[in-house]
Amino acid sequence: AELALAASIPAGVLNVIPANDPASVGDVLTQDPRVKMLSFTGSTAVGRLLNTQAAPTIKKVAMELGGNAPFIVFEDADLEAAACALVGARFYNNGQICIGANRILVHESVHETFIKLLVEKVSKITTGDGTQAGHQCGPMINTGSMDKLERLVADAVEQGGQVVVGGHKKIKDTLFYLPTVITNLSPSMAIWSEEVFGPVAPIYSFSSEEEALDLANNTDAGLAAYFYSGNMSRCWRVAEALEVGMVGCNTSNIALLDIPFGGIKQSGNGREGGIGCLAEYLEVKSISFGM
Repeated sequence: AELALAASIPAGVLNVIPANDPASVGDVLTQDPRVKMLSFTGSTAVGRLLNTQAAPTIKKVAMELGGNAPFIVFEDADLEAAACALVGARFYNNGQICIGANRILVHESVHETFIKLLVEKVSKITTGDGTQAGHQCGPMINTGSMDKLERLVADAVEQGGQVVVGGHKKIKDTLFYLPTVITNLSPSMAIWSEEVFGPVAPIYSFSSEEEALDLANNTDAGLAAYFYSGNMSRCWRVAEALEVGMVGCNTSNIALLDIPFGGIKQSGNGREGGIGCLAEYLEVKSISFGM
């Protein structure tokens, strides 16, 4: 808000409302007819609720909701580049980002080699107080998020998952969880269908492009997807087949200010970023004159 004033945005245009009871604030924003448009960034569950509350007043809504992004490594990929990109796509902000790589699909022929490359990089990530030098990962946001992360890892291990690195808190009774790589997973596990909002990289294996796409699209979420391949024909084919709003082909850098940001399916509607995002806040009027 202070920066907005410094940028000469008139007072009162941007308002910040701290609240101990955000639900009551949401009730006003969704139900007051003077509010013409609602934009929300958060969980799919809360997005559904806000959509329902906004329906009686026929508001425009833009929803940027949860994700479950696949990260596909094909057999013709640059494995070193893919491993480097995955570290950023999975462990940035301690894995607590909606576009984080959530389901890592690696072709069976390069699976072992890729795991070694990834573990080497993940093992060098340090977790701790972000105000101190040398730490790349911080804490989980709260105990609820930590409990969910530990539940997902425990469920995967009980069903045969193998923790290759990490897999536990750095220090007992804290919110610091070590960067983790877990393999030997299957879509039957909870970690497959639930958004992993933390520093855990779940690795799955596939044998064909068709299988990879089936696995990647096997989710209600449709926010982001990433894949690495050295075949340009495959790049176009896979990019078009992925059921998401944003695709990173041989890159994990998809959150740029000048391109649309948003998803499909249960990941929401509308877009942020790029000049097109302005359309979310405008109404179109057609005027016809008879002479």
